[in-house]
Amino acid sequence: MAIILNIETSSKTCSVALTKDGAVEFQLEDTEGMNHAVKLAPFVERCMEEVQRKEYVLDAVAVSLGPGSYTGLRIGLSLAKGLSFSLDVPLIGISTLQILAVKAMFRSLEWQGDEILVPMVDARRMEVFSGAFDFCLNEVVSEGPVVLDANSFSDLHDRRKVVFFGDGAAKFKEVYSGVNGEWLENLNPHAKDMTALSEKYFREGRFIDIAYSTPNYLKEYQTTVPKNKLIPVGAGINRIKED
Repeated sequence: MAIILNIETSSKTCSVALTKDGAVEFQLEDTEGMNHAVKLAPFVERCMEEVQRKEYVLDAVAVSLGPGSYTGLRIGLSLAKGLSFSLDVPLIGISTLQILAVKAMFRSLEWQGDEILVPMVDARRMEVFSGAFDFCLNEVVSEGPVVLDANSFSDLHDRRKVVFFGDGAAKFKEVYSGVNGEWLENLNPHAKDMTALSEKYFREGRFIDIAYSTPNYLKEYQTTVPKNKLIPVGAGINRIKED
């Protein structure tokens, strides 16, 4: 039996979920904007009150590592580290893109199982953080920043059905030139969506270092991207060069 506190702060939504054996026992979320600095600590405190009320013993803390909001990720990981250290429980770090991919899997019962899942996290202008996964969460395209144009992910167009989702996917629909793409609307990460992965990671002992782990920003933090830092990498995928 595993009791896990899940924390998700990569997007505008701040959310926490207390889970037991992969089932959500208690959850809180705020969808009013970037209120993470104000909302997260009280949310976590309320979850810990629930742990005490039900006489549970917390087994681990899980946190979304990004990509996503620079500030949100820092707040989430910092609090998760402090809680993990103070309670002497392991810390689980989970990719936000994989959280979205798993959420997409549970969105429909009509999947064939051979679709390619492409979560996209908005990164301003025509940039997103993205990757591509099969239904075993194997990487078809590695996670990274992408500059979207008509040729983005063109190496996937003539293969299996490709499904795009996340808060960065809508702008790609405007320039998409393939024929086998589909879009899932209104799909954003929440703490309750971490349940399957946090439970799996706990069983497998896949923990991250409390002292030295960092958010997965996927690129340097900056407000603009100089044109001389844009280079084409891979077939049809333009990535932003990292220093």
